[in-house]
Amino acid sequence: MKKELSDFQNQRMELFKKLVKEIWAGELTQEELREILAWLQEEYDYQAEDLSFLKDQLRVSMGLEPNQKGELSTELAELQELSRIEKPIINKVEGVCQPCIEESEAECDQACKYETLQYRRNQGAVIVNDKCLNCGKCISSCPFGALADKIEFIPLVELLKESSTEVYAAVAPSIAGQLGNEVSLGQLRTALKLLGFEDLVEVALFADLLTIKEAFEFDQLVAEEGDFFLTSCCCPVWIRLVKSKFPKLFARMSPSVSPMIAAGRVLKELYPEAKVVFIGPCIAKKAEAKADDLAGAIDFVLTFRELAEVLTAVQIKPERLPAAEKDQASFAGRVYARSGGVSFAVKTIVNRIAPQRLIKFKAQKVAGTKECQQLLESLVTEQNLEANFIEGMGCVGGCVGGPRTNLEVEAATKSVNQLGEDSLIMTPFDNLNVVKILEQLGIKEVVEVVEADLLSREEIKKTTN
Repeated sequence: MKKELSDFQNQRMELFKKLVKEIWAGELTQEELREILAWLQEEYDYQAEDLSFLKDQLRVSMGLEPNQKGELSTELAELQELSRIEKPIINKVEGVCQPCIEESEAECDQACKYETLQYRRNQGAVIVNDKCLNCGKCISSCPFGALADKIEFIPLVELLKESSTEVYAAVAPSIAGQLGNEVSLGQLRTALKLLGFEDLVEVALFADLLTIKEAFEFDQLVAEEGDFFLTSCCCPVWIRLVKSKFPKLFARMSPSVSPMIAAGRVLKELYPEAKVVFIGPCIAKKAEAKADDLAGAIDFVLTFRELAEVLTAVQIKPERLPAAEKDQASFAGRVYARSGGVSFAVKTIVNRIAPQRLIKFKAQKVAGTKECQQLLESLVTEQNLEANFIEGMGCVGGCVGGPRTNLEVEAATKSVNQLGEDSLIMTPFDNLNVVKILEQLGIKEVVEVVEADLLSREEIKKTTN
């Protein structure tokens, strides 16, 4: 089932699509930007007093900062200087919070109970960026567009058009079905190459790699009854929640980076001049790519919804293209995309490397910030925890429930499971692509993957020592 967008989100995507059409067709001019602004005002019946708001929406759709006063004039010059999208990712666009202030409750305030923002009666939402989980719930809940995440495609266009820079698309496993059930990964690979990408690389391949790492970590760290191990490293909302609100538990968090960061680091190790673009389901990945200890691995982040609009704007129809199929990842790596997938994957490897373990692998999974918060609070107070492997996902259903997916959770989960079953590789240990990467990284023994710098967060290592 296709996910329905709010009226404003539909407007925003139409604005973005119009920008893509213009810049893809040729050099974008300030006059064309003004024409797009006039079209937006007329098409959706905005008033003269809304122009400042519309200009900011235009800027955010180009990856620029909102709330710049005055006429459109500097956008293209700013775009020329923009080599990366700057923080913050979630931005407040001024001028449209008044309807909520006049009501008894604000929808964004009700959507987020975990310090993403503060709601003040006299001025609306105030984003507290050092506390924000970047889960994106406040954006999805706002019917007026007062909260918006920057879109990172427009600054990427010139890189895709020029042939001197290799640009790789690192695609999240939750991509399954997001562009239509009839679109295979091989057809998407062909579509992305037409768009200017060098190749599509499955992030699930790096989930396979990190599954092996986490299995060895679990075997080392869970040695007695009462020990437990927190994951999943793939969800930045979960990691940020643990780190910011439960620092004592953070010492039990896996020291692995996410599959996204691992993909970027390994690709750049192999192709030092390349750029890497992550394509995924969530807003939090845009923030993760810019975290101080992780920056540089991923150059730009696109969401599934944005990718769908780009392909429509440039008239590329993946379902009509020949398929360039490659089996890069295992069943286990591909089902990272849904709740329970990480637990399943790690358990398969723990059972392989330590079949005689006295302390058996016992997983507990939670999904959605509410469940994650409740479990973490219980871990602080309870001593007799039954599980020893805790998998947390910030979105209900896992990554398939991200705020920038094109499908409802149930349909997306079904598609992910099917993509996993389509793989000829059952577990990460059976993946020869993983073996090849380890060889290229100079890792001779599989157990050495635990200490591999490219796959570890140095910051977490220092915390746990």
